[in-house]
Amino acid sequence: MRRLVLGCGTVGNDIVASLTGRSGTLHVITEDSGRVTALRDENVSAVEADPLDPGNYPDRADLVVVGGPSATANLTAADRARERYPDAVIVAYAGEDATEADLRALRDLADRVIDPIGVAAERVLDVATGATAERLRSMVRALRSVEGTLAVVAHDNPDPDAIASAVALVHVAESVGVDAEACYYGDISHQENRALVNLLDIEMRRLDPEADPREEFAAFALVDHSRPGVNDSLPEGIRPAVVIDHHPPREPVDAGFLDLRDAVGSTSTLLAEYLDRFGIDPGRRIATALLYGIRIDTKDFTREVSEADFDAAAYLLGHADTEVLDRVESPSVNPEVLDVLARAIENREQRGSAVASCVGEIRDRDALAQAAEQLLNMEGVDTTLVYGYRDGVVYASGRTRGADLDLGETLRDALDQIGSAGGHADMAGAQVPLGILADVDEDSRDSLAEVVRDIVAGRFFETLEDAPSAPVRTADRAVTFPDKD
Repeated sequence: MRRLVLGCGTVGNDIVASLTGRSGTLHVITEDSGRVTALRDENVSAVEADPLDPGNYPDRADLVVVGGPSATANLTAADRARERYPDAVIVAYAGEDATEADLRALRDLADRVIDPIGVAAERVLDVATGATAERLRSMVRALRSVEGTLAVVAHDNPDPDAIASAVALVHVAESVGVDAEACYYGDISHQENRALVNLLDIEMRRLDPEADPREEFAAFALVDHSRPGVNDSLPEGIRPAVVIDHHPPREPVDAGFLDLRDAVGSTSTLLAEYLDRFGIDPGRRIATALLYGIRIDTKDFTREVSEADFDAAAYLLGHADTEVLDRVESPSVNPEVLDVLARAIENREQRGSAVASCVGEIRDRDALAQAAEQLLNMEGVDTTLVYGYRDGVVYASGRTRGADLDLGETLRDALDQIGSAGGHADMAGAQVPLGILADVDEDSRDSLAEVVRDIVAGRFFETLEDAPSAPVRTADRAVTFPDKD
């Protein structure tokens, strides 16, 4: 880590003191001769020179701290440092006389701006050390490489974690000057998900799967999933600019910036960390959405939860609207959901620890997902598949908990040849056209349900006999890829 400090007022001196002794190099440029002498006595490399003159700068720097007392001078130094070191992380003190205009101008140049009030040098520098620094620099580079609008795409039929992560990444992108839009394919139909979007006034654009999004968007970012065309309706040939996910992928992922950390319980945890590290105020809306995303994906901190999830929740709690959160968690239940759940229980077929259930004709597709989730509460059950049909299509939703299988790949193996399927290791879905079966008359509805049951459940149970195993999660946050065999 090569660190450069430009200007050394009171705050700059505190920062230099925090940096002294850390691994890497430290170089200070200031016009204060007394400060230079004192720093040299402490074995710090310091020169008496103009910090606004790039001719005095070293050839390379990974972290640049602008720490002079003057807002005008610091703004000039930040501008020249950004031009000289385009890939460096720049932390800029606004100055003792900073105005709101100065702060706005500095935020356009620097990765982190230190407000004159309440400065904590040690906390600020934590954003730019070690692996975290490299991750922050890489993300900024990837975002700034986008020339046009960035589509931040959640997985199909997004859940709270995907929704919150998408709008949070849009917020991060916009903070570094990149136009971005949160997008998804499919539906937001679960009553709690709809409540989340409606109560927080979240803006997400529903994309048309028949249109090529590359005609409108310059680049793409994926959240809560990692491969274009797998659990989303993007063309498979797209190389994302950014991918952030907490699920271990089955295949290597190629992206401009990649953050796959399977040791955390939610993607919202990762986005909360970015907001915190970049010093970006999440605001009430995004903080509430992220907190809800963490709680849902960790099942209220009881499933695959990590210390990072608790840290993120603690950070978000100070910004979130808990009253809105209570309203999101207690929406009215659609009667269709209760009806589908009753039919799923009545029609269930169990083999070992797996349950499949055909609920016949449906009106609300999202009821299938909720029924599949509820069936997991049955004793001795760790994998569920609930399916029904409407408008000439069979829809299926699956869940698994505690089973050594990748449900997304299992459904893809079982049903992709006759429809489309995919998802995560613990949550997946499928769609299968009914074809000529959909033309049966009303008197043959029972036989239609029987045919659908034979096809879907038959293929599902058969595939389970040799189901793909789930990707390996490792404690050190590395991702490994199990043999396909």
